[in-house]
Amino acid sequence: MEQVVLAEKSLLGTMLADNTYIADTLLRPAHFATHQHRFIFTQMQHLQKNGQHVDYITLLTTAEPQALGGANYLQELTYCANPEKFAHYQKALLAHWRYGQKHKILQQAQTMDWEVEAIFQALEAISLHQEPMCLPIQPDLEALKNLPFEPRVSRGVMTGLAGFDRALNGFQPKELTLIAARPSMGKTDVMNHFALTAAQRGHTVLVFSLEMARETIIERQIAAEGNYNRLKMRDPYRYFTEGQKASWGDTLNKMMAYDLYINDRAGLTVAEIQAQARHIIRRSTKRPIIFIDYIQLIRTPEAFATTAQTMGAISWGLKQLAKELDCPVVVLSQLSRSVEQRQDKRPVLSDLRDSGNLEQDADVVVFLYRDSYYEQTKDETLELHIAKHRNGPTGKVEVHYQRATGVIRGD
Repeated sequence: MEQVVLAEKSLLGTMLADNTYIADTLLRPAHFATHQHRFIFTQMQHLQKNGQHVDYITLLTTAEPQALGGANYLQELTYCANPEKFAHYQKALLAHWRYGQKHKILQQAQTMDWEVEAIFQALEAISLHQEPMCLPIQPDLEALKNLPFEPRVSRGVMTGLAGFDRALNGFQPKELTLIAARPSMGKTDVMNHFALTAAQRGHTVLVFSLEMARETIIERQIAAEGNYNRLKMRDPYRYFTEGQKASWGDTLNKMMAYDLYINDRAGLTVAEIQAQARHIIRRSTKRPIIFIDYIQLIRTPEAFATTAQTMGAISWGLKQLAKELDCPVVVLSQLSRSVEQRQDKRPVLSDLRDSGNLEQDADVVVFLYRDSYYEQTKDETLELHIAKHRNGPTGKVEVHYQRATGVIRGD
């Protein structure tokens, strides 16, 4: 506690010596450990808000000297000023405040039997009080000096679809990718293909299935991995060939090695997804990727006036999730019936118009389309239309989609 008080004295002294620190600091009165320092900082803010210079003399005009520690104490603060250590002490004080708040929240949650969601929200709120992230560019430039002279290892999570990977260079860390289509177009099979390919290539894969049961997802993944007809998988004892039965064990053993996690709890919030993902990612040494099926089933802790506002809050939260966990987040989305009212039923970006800020928040938007969805045809071509790509090209990639097994193959 003594070290915290000394840090507070240095922070207040620096603000008295240079008033610009009062406006620029992230600190609030509640962040100070002692009542006296909280009151001094509050009076500093009051003076500055009124356009007055802040020093120990003007401070004494705002309240009784005893409430401020007295004239000698205020003058003593000026001797503690240390601008070079301001950022360091501010960071330490915020960390001390967060530590205390965390324990207070957990104690209250236990005493008052809070809901899990309420605990997540409270802990998330204190995590927002972070030190400033406005950093100089020199370290980044230094790290890029050898970029043209050394082979670069992509940080993207590749999909195994050559045309798609050429366009995106894989799913990139910190990016939010939206895959949107009408129901039954093949979104979940596309997600399973991406998830299995990532797992095959040594990534930690997290799948949040808010609609489909965990068992169904796993069965679909097995069908795609082993190239098994999903109808026959309903009773493989009766319908599998001897060859398929012989390969069954090899298929499961191959998947046993995957670092793949599935959560099928319905109605998760972004905060709950983030907490569970963070727990798994912290224990892993592999590069992670998160898949969510699908965005309209994510719940918000508070009610919004419109669906667009709700979706806007969710999409913003998912984008922050990708940035904080430094991994790709791929989320599926249903498209409304408005697509059906056009002669050309291929989705376009304007079909996301009523979905809040989905288009704005997403770094990549991919629409799925296949003719066989609307016409009686045996053509199994599935179009992956990259309609938005914040950091690269757009365009269409055609893949072969085998609906019976869920297998997807590129060119």
